[in-house]
Amino acid sequence: MDIDLLKTFVEVVKTRHFGRAAENLYITQSAVSFRIRQLEQSLGVNLFIRQRNNIQLTAPGERLLPHATMILTGMQRAKVDVALANNMHKQLSLSGTPNIWDAFLQFGINNIVAAMPGVSLVAEVKAQQESTRLLLERTLDLAVLFDPPKVDELVVEPIRDLPIIPVSTFECEDALAFFNNQYVYVDWGTAFSLWHAKQFAGTTPPYFRTSTGRIALDLIMQCGGSAFIPQALAQDMIEQGKLFHIDCVDQVSREIFIAYHKDNEQKEQIETITSLLMSLK
Repeated sequence: MDIDLLKTFVEVVKTRHFGRAAENLYITQSAVSFRIRQLEQSLGVNLFIRQRNNIQLTAPGERLLPHATMILTGMQRAKVDVALANNMHKQLSLSGTPNIWDAFLQFGINNIVAAMPGVSLVAEVKAQQESTRLLLERTLDLAVLFDPPKVDELVVEPIRDLPIIPVSTFECEDALAFFNNQYVYVDWGTAFSLWHAKQFAGTTPPYFRTSTGRIALDLIMQCGGSAFIPQALAQDMIEQGKLFHIDCVDQVSREIFIAYHKDNEQKEQIETITSLLMSLK
């Protein structure tokens, strides 16, 4: 099957628009339409329901999407493997969610690269569900996650706790002041959501919600406010007096896990990365 046809299909799915897909692929809109027709003819099914300003996947299109994504990911990885520099003999792919990168992985990636000179490292930002799928498809070697996937084929190990502390640009005297001063809710995963709902039931609803700690921190630094932020991210600003650690509000920690396929052949490299991440302060 022509890879360009699959690329075009995936791009149309992402944009839900033939014109925008054409712009992203640097081809004409008629070329996009032609490629989709070719793919549909080769498979003998319609992949899209075409309505004005509303392109939806058919049931066969929905079934094709994960396979197309897996094929494209595998091809990209194969290209990288074949093109490894002469001094590189292995490739290892690592993913983390945006929050994991902001609060944890960014502080250890230099150590990982330095400790693995013969390895071509691919580091990516992936959502939890996508990382789990790629691990199962064997197109991702290692994922760093808050909520461990409960899948028999995957090995999951805890590596450390991440302290998440209540901070504010205001000197809050109590929890009420903390939540009433432009409180920004950050989604730190399922366990945090359950803890938060139990601990702070009945408090003022947040004026802003985000899935990323970095967005929350930047927002409260620019506009004022309160949020639960990883101590590693907030510590410098606390020491500079730009943020206050609100001691009267309970803090929490999130356990960080690594996950990899039980049949992964790069166990030695995975163990090296695990040890380095566990040693991070």
